[in-house]
Amino acid sequence: MKSKRVYIAGPYSTGDVAQNVRNAILAADRLTKIGYVPFIPHLSHFWHLICPHNWGFWIEQDIHWLEACDCLLRLPGKSIGADREVERAYQLGMSVYASIESLIDGRSMLE
Repeated sequence: MKSKRVYIAGPYSTGDVAQNVRNAILAADRLTKIGYVPFIPHLSHFWHLICPHNWGFWIEQDIHWLEACDCLLRLPGKSIGADREVERAYQLGMSVYASIESLIDGRSMLE
């Protein structure tokens, strides 16, 4: 099913922040090219550079956007925040995918 709103969850502060933001943007760009509508919480990086907020503020913002999405794509890598987002997605009954390929094929992480 195309035109799904896909929340992209993945590492942000663990490892190289710039690389993590890049990975999320690349995933979103690929999803857009095949008809999905991605949400990239990593882009708050630029907001934070101008108007810093604490971690809890960003998590709260992200959860609100997650609740507006149809499914979640979990990028690889260690991330407490992304793990919380996955947990919330399951609570909402959303499908969670471990790769773009599994999202396209409809194979969620619980299958």
